[in-house]
Amino acid sequence: MTRIIGGIAGSRTLASPAKVTRPTSDRIRESIFNRLEARDLIKGAAVLDLYAGTGALGLEAASRGAGGVVFVEQNKQALGGIITNNKMMHKALNDEDTDCDLRAEGKTVSSFLATATLTFDLVFIDPPYEIGNDEVTLNLIALLPHLNKDATIALERSSRTPAPELPSDLSLAEEKSYGDTVVYWLNN
Repeated sequence: MTRIIGGIAGSRTLASPAKVTRPTSDRIRESIFNRLEARDLIKGAAVLDLYAGTGALGLEAASRGAGGVVFVEQNKQALGGIITNNKMMHKALNDEDTDCDLRAEGKTVSSFLATATLTFDLVFIDPPYEIGNDEVTLNLIALLPHLNKDATIALERSSRTPAPELPSDLSLAEEKSYGDTVVYWLNN
């Protein structure tokens, strides 16, 4: 069971299509968001959640004060879950008289990045583990024009996968291991 950990929608359960997604565990999400809040990187941020799955990362950001979140997910079942979760989040935000623009895009990450006109302060990238590092690197390159100055990227990968090659415009700020998962913190 995946749930929102903190903020306005804290403890609410998220719809998660069975066997379609691999949501980030509560423990890892809590660590990610503790780091982001300690650096004051969430409030009012424009957030992009690539390979969104259930939308847990983007929804957690919305619950904690992000200004807007765009979810990109190509799987139709997972996208349906994101739409359901967005409705729950809108209700929670309305109950607290808080505004956050939530949008779901049913596209591949590469097609979204090729056509997007928005820019972002905070980006979550949590591709299925079977997606290779070559595709991850290409997506990072395509993401560059969509990053605001001093943007932060949290990239999740399997700890069994070598670190992806980073474009020269991105730097590795930190690498944090959580058993089977590694989170790479990137900055532009």
